[in-house]
Amino acid sequence: MANFIHPLTDCQSQMIGDGTRVWQFCVILPEAVIGQNCNICSHVLVENKVKIGNNVTIKCGVQIWDGMTIEDDVFIGSNVTFTNDRHPRSGNRDWILERTHICKGAVIGAGSTILPGITIGENAKVGAGSVVTKDVPANAIVYGNPARIIKK
Repeated sequence: MANFIHPLTDCQSQMIGDGTRVWQFCVILPEAVIGQNCNICSHVLVENKVKIGNNVTIKCGVQIWDGMTIEDDVFIGSNVTFTNDRHPRSGNRDWILERTHICKGAVIGAGSTILPGITIGENAKVGAGSVVTKDVPANAIVYGNPARIIKK
């Protein structure tokens, strides 16, 4: 099955799997790797040092920054905010890239913020609007600001 790249998208990557759909007003930089059967909704930015697995849904208004790995079967809700720099400053050439890892089957609710260097475990769920400040264990459900485990 061929992939679909909307004509109003700036898709510079050649590494997009079969069956993946990329909708309008997205920007995907040349080194990004996106798997098969993904759904990348409108207004999504995907930087270079990014790996996205198969069957991933990324809803509208999400930026996937350098240093992110998103495994298979992940759902990322609208306007989720990821970060990759703990102490951002304009023009800082000495910043340290902190990698974020979203494990297989994880769900991140709309409007959540994920701080840099976080791992969200396999099949974990982050409630909408949460601020994730530390790793989330596999199969846990977290919610709040800061996000706390409400169920394992």
